[in-house]
Amino acid sequence: MSKNEVSYLAGAEQAIPLERLRPFANHPFQVRHDLEMRELMDSIGESGIITPILVRPKENGLYEVISGHRRWEACKELGVQQIPAKVLYLDDDEATVLMVNSNIQREHVLPSEKAFAYKMRMEAMKHQGKTTSCQVGTKLRSDEILSDTASESARTIQRYIRLTYLIPSILKMVDEGRIAFNPAVEISYMTEEHQRWLKEEMDLCDATPSLVQSRTLKEMSRNGTLTENYLNTLLTEEKPNQRQKFFLNQSDVQRYFPDTYTPEQMQNVIFHLLRSWEHKRTSRQRPQREDELER
Repeated sequence: MSKNEVSYLAGAEQAIPLERLRPFANHPFQVRHDLEMRELMDSIGESGIITPILVRPKENGLYEVISGHRRWEACKELGVQQIPAKVLYLDDDEATVLMVNSNIQREHVLPSEKAFAYKMRMEAMKHQGKTTSCQVGTKLRSDEILSDTASESARTIQRYIRLTYLIPSILKMVDEGRIAFNPAVEISYMTEEHQRWLKEEMDLCDATPSLVQSRTLKEMSRNGTLTENYLNTLLTEEKPNQRQKFFLNQSDVQRYFPDTYTPEQMQNVIFHLLRSWEHKRTSRQRPQREDELER
């Protein structure tokens, strides 16, 4: 965290009524009503808000939330009337940088959330003039500066930002894990019209292009030689080492959940149980391996 960011957090703390809060403009991080939200609501119900949210003042006595949208939503669900907040006096670019830094390291962040968050932070840093270093003759791209405060490299950040050029329906497939990250980056270079063609053919063929195929589509889209017929041929050809797809039928799964559960909530519970199972399985294997080493 930089000195500027440390000074941001020195704002005055006060209790703010929920109705005076507004979401951050174009906030890229979703607030999902999943198992983690339920756990957060349970925690707030027992102990209250431990860490104040971060806000900045707006006109007419309103406040824009910079960090703490999930806590805000949880309080609304619980019927809490006000929430502790630190009031920070930041311009748009400073607020954007802090908003991204406060959310990008969350445990579950969708590829689309990272993509738009990195893009917003990149633009904010450009506005702040942080595209060059103070060393004479040395220039730093803003994505390189951004990588200093993120777990991804500058190249990976660039590739995430490329996802913002996907049409929404294909970007949703990336979030759902139906298209891998690297092929999606290549597809992002296709024109919007060609991406729409591709989406229609993927739905018809129930198939997605491999990385090699995606690179071919990228070049054909760029030079104007791509046709809908070729898309169908490409998607229906057998890929090397193609693995059989695995699906869970929703009707088979639904009977294990309350009727009020949405598909997203059911999916979150299933993944939570799988992670718990994996942890128990690896924990059982570890002592056995240690015994083998002692022999």
